[in-house]
Amino acid sequence: MTTLDPLSDVLRSVRLRGSVFFHVSCRGQWAAQAAPSRELAPAVMPGAEHVIEYHLFVKGEGWVAVDGEPPLKVGEGGIVMLPHGDAHVVSSAPGMRPWPEDNWLFRMLDDPKPIPVTYHGSMVEPGSRLPIDDASTVIVCGFIACDLRPFNPLIDALPKLLHLPAEGVGAWVAPMLEHAVSESAARRAGSAALLERVSEMVFVDSARRYLDALPPQSQGWLGALRDRQVGRAIALMHAEPAEAWTLEDLGHRAGLSRSALHERFVALTGLAPMQYLARWRMQCGARLLRESHANVAAVALEVGYDSEAAFARAFKRATGSPPAAWRRAQRQSAGSQ
Repeated sequence: MTTLDPLSDVLRSVRLRGSVFFHVSCRGQWAAQAAPSRELAPAVMPGAEHVIEYHLFVKGEGWVAVDGEPPLKVGEGGIVMLPHGDAHVVSSAPGMRPWPEDNWLFRMLDDPKPIPVTYHGSMVEPGSRLPIDDASTVIVCGFIACDLRPFNPLIDALPKLLHLPAEGVGAWVAPMLEHAVSESAARRAGSAALLERVSEMVFVDSARRYLDALPPQSQGWLGALRDRQVGRAIALMHAEPAEAWTLEDLGHRAGLSRSALHERFVALTGLAPMQYLARWRMQCGARLLRESHANVAAVALEVGYDSEAAFARAFKRATGSPPAAWRRAQRQSAGSQ
C-alpha cells in the first residue's frame, strides 16, 4: 500500500453505495418531513449500516432544518447533505412544519426510481410530477450508504448539515444528477447503476470541498489531515499499516518529537497515534476480508499482526464478531441485496 491520501483510503474502505430516490416538485408554500436515516435505511437501502441523505435544489430555493441547528437556506444549484442521518424538515420558509403524512414511501418502495412527489401547501401527491415551468422548487433527493465499523473517522468529522452552495459545487454535479434522473425516468438500460455512481461522486466531491474549505487549526479528523505534521503521520500509517510503527518512528518521519506528536495528535483526533493505527488496521482487515479470498491468517499478517489469534481478538473487539463469522455475514448480506 503506497497511497498518501487518507481521505481516499477511508472513502474506498467504507463501501459507499448511492441511490437517487426522489424527484420532488413543489409549488406555493410547502414543507416535507424526513425521518432519521436509521428508520429509512431498512426500506431505502437494505443492509446499510449508515445512510446519508442529500438534496440538490435543481430549481428554486428552500430551507433545511434539524433540531439544535439554525435553519439553513439553500439556493438554486446548492446541495445539502445530512452526514449523521438526522431527522429534518425541508420547506419553502424557515420554521414551517409539515402536515402529518401517511406511509406512502413504504407503499412505493418497489416503484422505479426516482419516485416523483409533488408538494403544494398541505397536499402531498406521491407519483405526481409537476411540469418544470409550473414548479417553484424542484429537488433531487438521494441516499448514500456507508459502513461505520470497524473504523470510519470521516462521518464524525462532518457537520450535521453539510452545505455546498451553487458556487461551491462542482460544475459537473447538477447537470450529471439531472441527466441521471432523466435517464432513469426514460427507463434506459443501466440507469440504476448511473444513479448509484453519481450519488457516490456527489458525496466524495462534497467531502473534498469541505476539507479544502476548513480554516487553519480546525479540530477533528479532517482538521488533522490539514495539519502538516499530524497529517503526515496519518498518511504514513495509511500507506503502510503493517509497518511496525512506533511513536518515535512516526515523530521522526513527521518532524516532531514523540511527546509533541502524541499531544498534537490527541488534541486533533481524540486518539493517541497507536490507537489510531490499531483502528485503521482493523478497517484494512475488514476490507481484505470482504474483498479478497485470503484466509484470516494472511489478512492478519497483511495488516501488521504476527498471529491470527491476536488479530481475531482485536477484530472481535472492534466489530463484535470473529473475522470468519463477520466475513460470512457480509457475504450473506451482499447476496441478499
